[in-house]
Amino acid sequence: MRKVLFLGAIGLLTILLVVSDHVFPPPSEPDRETRTAVVALGDSTMSGEGAGSYEPGTDGEEGGNWCHRSRDAEILKTEFQADQKINLACSGANSDKLRNEQLPRLRQIAGANQVVAIVVAIGANDDPRFSEILNKCFEAWGKRSDCTSSVAPEWTKRVKRMIPKVENTLNAIRQTMRDSGYLDSSYQLVVQSYAAPVSPKMPRSLQNLSGCPLRTSDLQWVVEEAVPELSNGLRAAAGKVNARFLDLARAGEGHEACVGGDDPSTEWFTRLSVDWEGLRDERRASHALQESFHPNARGHEQIARCLSEFLASEKRDGACVPKLDGTLGLTTES
Repeated sequence: MRKVLFLGAIGLLTILLVVSDHVFPPPSEPDRETRTAVVALGDSTMSGEGAGSYEPGTDGEEGGNWCHRSRDAEILKTEFQADQKINLACSGANSDKLRNEQLPRLRQIAGANQVVAIVVAIGANDDPRFSEILNKCFEAWGKRSDCTSSVAPEWTKRVKRMIPKVENTLNAIRQTMRDSGYLDSSYQLVVQSYAAPVSPKMPRSLQNLSGCPLRTSDLQWVVEEAVPELSNGLRAAAGKVNARFLDLARAGEGHEACVGGDDPSTEWFTRLSVDWEGLRDERRASHALQESFHPNARGHEQIARCLSEFLASEKRDGACVPKLDGTLGLTTES
């Protein structure tokens, strides 16, 4: 009887060898499904510019790397179940730089981990060149003139030119993930817009070099027109690639730079920030104002609170708005 069973087993083994390349699955590398990751891509608003506590090598020390990736950046403060929270964003990045410099690293991460969410903030450094606009308004204040009259007529055109560039970048992110074996539905792709860092409600006593040297009319244009239109453009780009969209246009209301007057601890954005020591160093001088008008550590903590809510929800679109208790929360009302 044992001989019959043995011969039968030999026969079964022969059949299996004929119909398959191997009887048992081959040894494999550690399963990436067991290591999850959330990844941040984009520019200064995502890297943590203005929050301080920058990662070594991202504060100009090595090879001119000024990415200013902060240990207090929102992605690292987000409450989302993942083994790793990885910040690839870099201050000053535009769509081209994101594709060329951040996507190769994303490909590596996606191959070694299960990426469950990607949060992207990009576009402001493309055609809108938002930081350049604020600099022009700063210069206009010094000349006792406004910047809106020269900038506003071109703003809509700039935003429209930005949309296809952001769309192409989001498609490149999608393709990178597909090439790494992911379905579009197997991870969250979130596009995040920008918050207005300043407000016309700031005290006039701080509309100068000690706080926020910007004219009231220019501040009104930034809050009422520029930032909302930029958000709408990013929403359009996100929709074209079936990405989720988180609107931050109103995220800073009541907590913008300088609105706290004598109590800056209530503010979520940096005031005019000057690296005085850096001004004396030829290599750092051009970056001496880089941190100005970006979310500070408190701002990143609040944005992370809202992002956490959004990642846990199933809504396609959401917006971050200040709540009555003084914190930032998510609303999904249209």
